[in-house]
Amino acid sequence: MKEKTYCLINRIAGGLVFAIAMVVYGLTVEPTASFWDCSEFISSAAKMEVGHPPGAPFFMLTGKFFSLFASDPSQIAYMVNMMSAFLSALTIMLLFWTVTHMVRRVLQPAGGEGMEVWQVVTALGSGLVGALAYTFSDTFWFSAVEGEVYAYSSFLTAVVFWIILKWEKHADDS
Repeated sequence: MKEKTYCLINRIAGGLVFAIAMVVYGLTVEPTASFWDCSEFISSAAKMEVGHPPGAPFFMLTGKFFSLFASDPSQIAYMVNMMSAFLSALTIMLLFWTVTHMVRRVLQPAGGEGMEVWQVVTALGSGLVGALAYTFSDTFWFSAVEGEVYAYSSFLTAVVFWIILKWEKHADDS
């Protein structure tokens, strides 16, 4: 299979994994504020105040952005919780692409062009199993459906790791 074809299939499959995670998290998102720190984070984000820990400014800024989409003040908690669901679904998509990248490196250690059909199935299957297993894991799902900093932290970690993989892939290009 040609490189362009594999990349297209990989991107479509990543989008499919994102859609599955987003639907699952969107349907199960907390409709209001939870009992613990979530309430503080949601109100701090909506009013642009300093919550605890003060080292979560990206969460506050992004939470404020999502709170602007609330139709009325009673929907602010829901929208900030949806932000966590959205960022978690993006994390799952990046995890899928990370797994397919790593499996491809194992299957083609010399970086050869083109892939056999079994290699494509192995890489995409590994990505699907890994990403969907993490999607439905208890701890990640619980963090994905409430307005807490854990979803944002997972997303930023996934972005940094994905950037490292992309850099490593093209580091020797002139």
